[in-house]
Amino acid sequence: MALYKYASYLAPSDDAAFDQENRPGTPARFSGIYRCMGCGREAACNFGQSLPPQNHHQHNPIQGIIRWQLIVHADHEPK
Repeated sequence: MALYKYASYLAPSDDAAFDQENRPGTPARFSGIYRCMGCGREAACNFGQSLPPQNHHQHNPIQGIIRWQLIVHADHEPK
């Protein structure tokens, strides 16, 4: 689970980007923290970099296939 100390640096969002599941090795659509929806492992990835590949970690059959979901978007544009 991603942790934070200062809530004033985070804002809630209902953007559809947070609902998309991404395949291992595909380019990240956004910079941020991605969570494996099968096991909960997290990885930071920059825009355009490949998400961790299939062999990044292993799942048991109950966890299903590895799929990454954006959980924290690192916005590079100051507000």
